Amino acid sequence: MLDRIEHRLAQSLRAQPHWTAFAQRLSVHGPRLVRELSHLYGDRPDFEQVVENLLRVAYEGWSERPADLQALDAQREQSPDWFASNQMLGGVCYADLWAGGFKGVQEQIPYLKNELGLTYLHLMPPYRCPQPHNDGGYAVSSYRETDPALGSMDQLRQLFTALRQAGISPVLDFVFNHTSDEHEWAQKAAAGDAEHCGYYWIFPDRTEPDVYEQTVREIFPDEHPGAFTQLPDGRWIWTTFHTYQWDLNYSNPAVFTAMAREMLFIANLGVDFLRMDAVAFVWKRPGTPCENLPEAHHLLRAYNALCRIGAPSLLFKSEAIVHPDDVAGYISPEECQVSYNPLQMALLWNSLATREVNLLQHALEHRHALPAHTAWVNYVRSHDDIGWTFADEDAVHFGIDGFAHRQFLNKFFVNRFPGSFARGEPFQDNPATGDCRISGTAASLCGVEQGDVHGIARLLLLYGMVLASGGIPLIYLGDEVATLNDHGWHQDAHKATDSRWLHRPPRDAARYAQRHDPSTPAGRMFGGLTHLVGLRRHLTVLAGGALTPFWTQNPAVLGFQRGQGAGAVLVLANFSEQVQAVDAAVLAALPAQMVDLVGGGGFELRTGLALQPYQQLWLQRP
Repeated sequence: MLDRIEHRLAQSLRAQPHWTAFAQRLSVHGPRLVRELSHLYGDRPDFEQVVENLLRVAYEGWSERPADLQALDAQREQSPDWFASNQMLGGVCYADLWAGGFKGVQEQIPYLKNELGLTYLHLMPPYRCPQPHNDGGYAVSSYRETDPALGSMDQLRQLFTALRQAGISPVLDFVFNHTSDEHEWAQKAAAGDAEHCGYYWIFPDRTEPDVYEQTVREIFPDEHPGAFTQLPDGRWIWTTFHTYQWDLNYSNPAVFTAMAREMLFIANLGVDFLRMDAVAFVWKRPGTPCENLPEAHHLLRAYNALCRIGAPSLLFKSEAIVHPDDVAGYISPEECQVSYNPLQMALLWNSLATREVNLLQHALEHRHALPAHTAWVNYVRSHDDIGWTFADEDAVHFGIDGFAHRQFLNKFFVNRFPGSFARGEPFQDNPATGDCRISGTAASLCGVEQGDVHGIARLLLLYGMVLASGGIPLIYLGDEVATLNDHGWHQDAHKATDSRWLHRPPRDAARYAQRHDPSTPAGRMFGGLTHLVGLRRHLTVLAGGALTPFWTQNPAVLGFQRGQGAGAVLVLANFSEQVQAVDAAVLAALPAQMVDLVGGGGFELRTGLALQPYQQLWLQRP
């Protein structure tokens, strides 16, 4: 079949200037594309035409790809692990909140590159979307138009060109599970157009929705019950998240092809990574949770293979806030080359609350390793809420009841637990299930907001672990100056139903002005973080993601080693406000003398170690 398709494509395209390179990549990656698509659409009588249509879309994207990106494609095909360098450092922001729009971000490139050291910048979705309610940009009305408040599409292209010239990889979201109800396809479906009704999960009555809702969970119960929303004409449409976000029907291959065209358009803006939003939800089947189904993986792998043909340097970043085993299932060179690490993120906060590192240490030993040519994106906070996605079976290993422990964490981080230093707020608090997630900036959750003496040390500790543990560290911009919660979110009627706006504050100009003043919290955070970033940049042993867990036999002290031999770095971290000792017997196999790269002091290990409250040591042989 593929031979026939290639023959027909060659007949019509071989005279085109881009055909030769396209054909070479098609011969390599085409079989994998067909194999993955066959799991989704192979039983259809028109399967061959489906594949041919898709490959014509891929050629269209390739032929429109700018020359500099085609050159980058060739370069990165020769260096597939370029993103695993210890030079890689990510940042993420809303362009309007952090800098006023695309022009403002471009003006901040010297800061991002020269002061902070970023090599990767994720702009939260800049696409045209409904106003005022759009789920923070994740309800897309057009993938080819920008939100006018941010700037034009040409200005976005100019920004991406400037970022790449500065050595910073642009990152955007591919919101491919759903569109907004204002998207052209949705508007046509709402009007009854048969073709576009097939783009979404639309039902004439509750019969099929009732079947699905027996096995699917509620994601935003505060916003609407179940997984469906009734349209004004009485029909029901699948809305996993908000009522204005309509789930796409990927059982229809026309949807896959249409979204592939949009994906390649975004790639050709100059994007290096696509954050694949809500990957767990993209395939539906009755009688299942409609999450993490095998078809979701085939779909992602098919998109991946298509990009190897039409946009070869583009990488996928998985966003799956699900069970750790399911998160790992999306990570491979053939699926998503990088992935958020929600388990490590959640367990860093867990360790601060409990002053115990058992679950985090266990995760580093059993759940940190990844396949070759892939990497974690390790982070402290994101634009989203914090959910407690640890595995209950891991908790049982330590005698912890998962449900009860999540209730404790929720109380702790919303200041409903005696002695808590955190100042967060609940998100999607569901009394019926006991489910709840946490909103709040990293600084406010660490105690900086209430003036806790250890607040900045806690925040630096979290970022130190993210920087030292491998993969791509990610900074939510504003954290580097310890930005606090925006409690004014309640007063904005457009945001008052979504507590996540608590931790999406506008740029705090006063704190940025204080970033070089060590007498201020902003200055202590900025100075400490940039010091850690500089250390990492000069330690090649911190490249990649491999690590060796080091059990300190102290429940409050995390340990792991990066690298082997003379250049290895042993990381120790005290997650409590008390001085913690590591016994000399635990350290007996290490060199007698080691130097702390963070603080600069030397240590005699034969007498043991004492770590000050929230101290982190990056120890190396002198």
